[in-house]
Amino acid sequence: MSATGLRALLRSVRYEVLPAKATEDKVLAHVPRDVVVTVTASPVKGLEPTLDLATRLAAHGYRVVPHVPARLLRDDVHLKEVTGRLREAGVDDVFVPAGDSDPPAGVYDGALPVLRRLSELGSPFARVGVTGYPESHPLIHDDVTVQAMWDKREHATYIVSNLCFDPRVLGEWLVRIRRRDITLPVHVGVAGPVQRAKLLAMATKIGVGESTRFLTKHASWFARFAAPGGYAPERLLTRTAKALTAPSAGVSGLHLFTFNQIAETERWRCAVLDRLGG
Repeated sequence: MSATGLRALLRSVRYEVLPAKATEDKVLAHVPRDVVVTVTASPVKGLEPTLDLATRLAAHGYRVVPHVPARLLRDDVHLKEVTGRLREAGVDDVFVPAGDSDPPAGVYDGALPVLRRLSELGSPFARVGVTGYPESHPLIHDDVTVQAMWDKREHATYIVSNLCFDPRVLGEWLVRIRRRDITLPVHVGVAGPVQRAKLLAMATKIGVGESTRFLTKHASWFARFAAPGGYAPERLLTRTAKALTAPSAGVSGLHLFTFNQIAETERWRCAVLDRLGG
């Protein structure tokens, strides 16, 4: 990847964080205000910690994107309450996955009905994100996930791809969704410079945030993080050069999964930018 292309991606980043006790302080200490912060939601803890942290970070001047999983919403009244609370806090961007709650907390079993309802409510958020799966979802066939993005395109404004460590798979996925006329911009999901020991400690402490749950379903990913030289985000970005920078790919930036290693992620990003000359 050219230095120019990599710099552009690293300047257009989103940091995904989990709503733990120390998260607010970590963000304030290490994340510049021009970096978008997305806040996950846990099927165990419910939406409240997500909404609370998102509201506090927005008050600090961050552009915040709370995750609002469909399966955590009880009903239409709950959706309206969540929407009103977030709009009052100045939040204008939400990420709406289906979520992992099984069974669902209420009437919504997938993201599409929530997206449709938000449209019926007058599209209260300027930006609405949905999930993409470059690597196979553990429970959903690949063709179904691509079809789902097609179905959601009228109600969403961008796609966030889930973690992918295979440059070939990522490139093929970007080509495939564009061939299906899915034109929404993509924020490519990339794991930050994760240390396996810290990841496991965090996962044990915080419970089951969506990202942690998805990661733990893929034991081979832990092996990538643990092996010497097994995973480095900069190397992955370099190997996905053509896929990420092709004009037809429609990649608008990076979605960095920090797994709450927030300081480490920002230090890594700044170090790479320094090496690239800004």
